[in-house]
Amino acid sequence: MSALLEALDFDLPRELAAHDPPEAEGRRRDEVRLMLAPGGGDDVRHLAFRDLPDLLAPGDVLVVNDSATLPAALPGTGPRGELLRLHLSTPAPPGAGPRGAWIVEPRLPRGAASLPYAGVEAGADHALPAGGSARLLGPVHAGRPRLWLAALTLPEPLLAYLERHGAPIRYGPVTRPWPIAAYRTMFAWEPGSAEMPSATRPFTAEVVAALRARGVGLVAVTLHAGVSSPEAGEPPSAERWRVSPATALTIAAARAGGGRVVAGGTTVVRALEAAVGDDGEVAAGGGWTDLVVSPERGVRAIDGLLTGWHDPRASHLLMLEAIAGRPLLERSYEAALAHRYRWHEFGDLHLILPGPDRGPRARG
Repeated sequence: MSALLEALDFDLPRELAAHDPPEAEGRRRDEVRLMLAPGGGDDVRHLAFRDLPDLLAPGDVLVVNDSATLPAALPGTGPRGELLRLHLSTPAPPGAGPRGAWIVEPRLPRGAASLPYAGVEAGADHALPAGGSARLLGPVHAGRPRLWLAALTLPEPLLAYLERHGAPIRYGPVTRPWPIAAYRTMFAWEPGSAEMPSATRPFTAEVVAALRARGVGLVAVTLHAGVSSPEAGEPPSAERWRVSPATALTIAAARAGGGRVVAGGTTVVRALEAAVGDDGEVAAGGGWTDLVVSPERGVRAIDGLLTGWHDPRASHLLMLEAIAGRPLLERSYEAALAHRYRWHEFGDLHLILPGPDRGPRARG
């Protein structure tokens, strides 16, 4: 792990952060840039996202995440009167806390950004809007006070409460607030993600129609993403996932016919890899997963990945190396920096199609 992170510990210029969605600049969602990173030693290609249908082949299947982003950031007040933002990440997995508990991240507001709050104490009550409250029960990971188990007391059901009082979680690169609609993809169906599954944000009805006209299948899985940016060495939090029988059957049919399975985002990779059985096939199912996809583990469910651009030393780079291989990954990131691609959830995209020498079929 350390070798990969060291190899990709690049300098990311601050001006490459996408501060606003493309709509703020008068562009459509599908007018962000797209880099194709192909295998076989071919050069990367610089395109627009709306060119995606031309890069896939009839019989391929593209898998997207239908989780909808929650307005999961709540204003709060700590026991000493300090102003806080409470980021709701995910319900506590079975056995990880009391029934109905949530995993949350307390943060201190700092203008457009927010900072982790190290002054939290177990048992402390935090006031939330409209008479709600959150009692912090204890840290999720011993000795790492970033994520906490919390008991929420709210005046109405959670989803209605968040729609009324919450806001999208945002960090420093996004310097002004945007409505929750800006953080939802066209596939958003089931509310549950703390942060947007952003790889499919650029999709439009026109792109989907072009994919279908080309004979590319389009199916969904569900993975409710929690808060990102874990501390170094912090184990990943478990996330809820589900793969339907129809999706599993479509993937099996595509693979039997020689088509590629392309994941629309790292959350899709995690769901599909959690659903792979001992026979190497994607099976219908669901539950919780804390799976880490790494080069050592490899991938068994997908042949390609559509994703955004990840920060230096981000753990997602391990997944990308497992899919692309290190040489292709390093080549594409060098090109992205040289051609000034835009980073973060409102930024540009990266399509990794490493070829037949990698992926599930390369493993026999």
